[in-house]
Amino acid sequence: MNTKSSSTPTKKYKQILSAVHMVYRLVNSTYNVQELSLRLARLLCQFIHANSSSIYILDPKKEKIILIANFDNKINTLVTKKKDIDKISSAERKAAQGYVVFEKHLIGLPLVADDNVGAIFVRRKVDEPSFTEYDREMLSVIGEQAVTAIRNLQLYEEQQKIILGSIEFIGKLLQRHGPAVSTHTPAYFQITKSIGEKINMGQEGINSLYYASVLHDAGAIDVPYDILSKTSRLTAEEFKIIRTHPKKSVELIKPVRFLKPVLPIVLYHHEKYDGTGYPSGLKKEQIPLGARVMAIVDAFEAMLKERPYKRRLSIQEALLELKRNSGTQFDPKIVDVFIELSHQKKFRKYLSSIN
Repeated sequence: MNTKSSSTPTKKYKQILSAVHMVYRLVNSTYNVQELSLRLARLLCQFIHANSSSIYILDPKKEKIILIANFDNKINTLVTKKKDIDKISSAERKAAQGYVVFEKHLIGLPLVADDNVGAIFVRRKVDEPSFTEYDREMLSVIGEQAVTAIRNLQLYEEQQKIILGSIEFIGKLLQRHGPAVSTHTPAYFQITKSIGEKINMGQEGINSLYYASVLHDAGAIDVPYDILSKTSRLTAEEFKIIRTHPKKSVELIKPVRFLKPVLPIVLYHHEKYDGTGYPSGLKKEQIPLGARVMAIVDAFEAMLKERPYKRRLSIQEALLELKRNSGTQFDPKIVDVFIELSHQKKFRKYLSSIN
């Protein structure tokens, strides 16, 4: 390992600028603490020429480590199981408690914003060159950039939790408005998740499906209660009013920035594959994928629920109904996935728990 390349002031200055620029790009392209920590661990090895690196994030009480991101120049690993701060090494604990650790083959620096957020570590093997003061300076520069980003993301995630709590509260309020508002069983979210995983929607897509499932009828708050609470079939005029709720739902949640990917699902989950749905008459792939998934799970769940004006279908009858409407009301590919999953014991259990 050649450390002489860092010896001139000009070289050092350029490397520090490069590190700051890389962290800036990293911060502006990462939207959660876990991903930022993993990518930052890789960056540390690159700039400090370390054999391995770690990011430790502490809980608010500073008693437990709630996240550990590691990189060993080959693979990233993430540990999210809580670990008592007393269970780590004395050197690691010292850095996590706010002190600088500077040894031949280990540097540990606390991540301090308004308080101690965690710590960063770089390590070299005993047969490798010792860390230098310049290495410590470089780690300090990266740490100063990173800690602000980590704290901002933590605050953002805390705000998300508050907003999601409010969202779930809205969902519970809607459950009291009557049968015209679709309220979902716990199994509903497991079913949508299973389909999302099967068609490779990714975690963000699956999360969006969950938020949309909770929020899709939020606009029904503006619909007259006598329509929402009606137990008989809706008249044409009443149904026309009900059909306005997707747009009202979008208007209600649009100000929440992180819910932007959810808006198309909420707005278009009543569209039909053949273009006869509402509000825009979209067809086939014009309909967002999440909305196509949600339309199928919505319909299946509704078929298994009893209403004063219709009987409850069995699982097999509902599956046959999905097949019958495949290619017209529903995306045939997603129907096929649903049918395939229905043969799995775990998925079948989800279906059986709908009532």
